[in-house]
Amino acid sequence: MSDAILKKIPLDMFWPTFDPFLFCAFHNDNYPQANGEMGPDATLGNRPLGQDFGGIDGWRMYHGRKVPGFPAHPHRGFETVTIVNKGFVDHADSMGAAGRYGQGDTQWMTAGQGVQHSEMFPLLNETDRNPVELFQVWLNLPSKNKMVPPHFTMLWNEDTPVLTEKDTQGFETSVKVIAGPISGVQPAPCPPNSWAAEDQNQVAIWLIDLAEQAEWTLPAGAAGLSRTLYFFEGDQVALDDVSVSVSQAFVLQSDASVVLRNLGKAARFLMLQGRPINEQVEQHGPFVMNTRAELQQAFQDYQRTQFGGWPWPRHDQVHDKNKGRFAEHGKLD
Repeated sequence: MSDAILKKIPLDMFWPTFDPFLFCAFHNDNYPQANGEMGPDATLGNRPLGQDFGGIDGWRMYHGRKVPGFPAHPHRGFETVTIVNKGFVDHADSMGAAGRYGQGDTQWMTAGQGVQHSEMFPLLNETDRNPVELFQVWLNLPSKNKMVPPHFTMLWNEDTPVLTEKDTQGFETSVKVIAGPISGVQPAPCPPNSWAAEDQNQVAIWLIDLAEQAEWTLPAGAAGLSRTLYFFEGDQVALDDVSVSVSQAFVLQSDASVVLRNLGKAARFLMLQGRPINEQVEQHGPFVMNTRAELQQAFQDYQRTQFGGWPWPRHDQVHDKNKGRFAEHGKLD
């Protein structure tokens, strides 16, 4: 194994993460054509609705019963970064904010002191299939920012910078820069209270596309960072001349460069990097705090306030199916 590869881990739906990251889910569903209510035009009687994670016929309803996705649920103490490569997400929250994003867009939401939101996957095509592919990454907040006001930022696809480089043979690699600069390419601003907002934390979230036969060098970062490369689409790639297969994660030495050489079909990677926060983590479901007492307080606060209540007619709120991509921030800054 290359000296730069510290560990390799097989991938399933929920990917291994390391401080400052808490969680990474990869949703890849090939939904059928839509019915008139933005749900799948298919029988749902064979599914455990409300808890459908089995992947029957190549797709899941998750916690949705009519429309796939995640109806209203609370968060406190961390951030969600939702990167949608295919399909759409309808956002609604307890502060009255709403949006529809997808086809390359990213939503970066700071839950902070507490917010309820729903994330539904509206199926809009009634004549063909509705593929949905997205990552949701949970980035922890340091104790000083656990209770900041909720906030979300939209990183629209057309405004998200991409680094494009060609190797000596003319084969291309592109890097979508969601967080963290690379080779002079600067990302769009992230939420102001994020761990990623402080340059010294060197948080990076990059989507890397390696063409067939392409070779590209992942540049070294600083020492002491968490750095994980997820190989989620393709066939065979060499990392520093070590042949590796798809559906694996590689924990890398952060201050070493790594040469990626594609040995098969076009390959895709997600890279997560950041300086560890190095604080105690107490997590239960949707709440992430530093102590058990803070965690108990989060539950008490949610029971008492519902983090602002739910101003929408449905807990699985979807927006007008004829509406395009949009964001309305409501009371969120």
